[in-house]
Amino acid sequence: MSSLISDDEIHHEVDLIWLEDITELDYVRQSLDRLPTRRGKPAYHRDGRLVGYAQLSSQAKPSRSSGTFRRRLFWLLPHDRDTVPDGLCATGAPAEAVDPTTLAAGSRGRKTDRSERPAQAAEA
Repeated sequence: MSSLISDDEIHHEVDLIWLEDITELDYVRQSLDRLPTRRGKPAYHRDGRLVGYAQLSSQAKPSRSSGTFRRRLFWLLPHDRDTVPDGLCATGAPAEAVDPTTLAAGSRGRKTDRSERPAQAAEA
């Protein structure tokens, strides 16, 4: 969950790569995944779709036990608001979701009125 991602875990990020126009998205889900590389588009094995990912600096060290790097992925599920506007996520936002316009390399981002979409805004 985004609230569990600490600044220390993402301080080696140098860039966020977006695969979609984030200005059209109220929120994206974010997670820290173990990946074999510091850079490049990672393989994606979840339901839904990959929206973006972080790239790490050459100073980022791999895990001693697995040799992998912890990188942020940004993604959406098939039932998220962008696909099903009146569905489960019509109001509020999932725990791991943040407003993508508040994200930057090394910054966790945050929820906003846009990402949370109070009930009255959804009905308007």
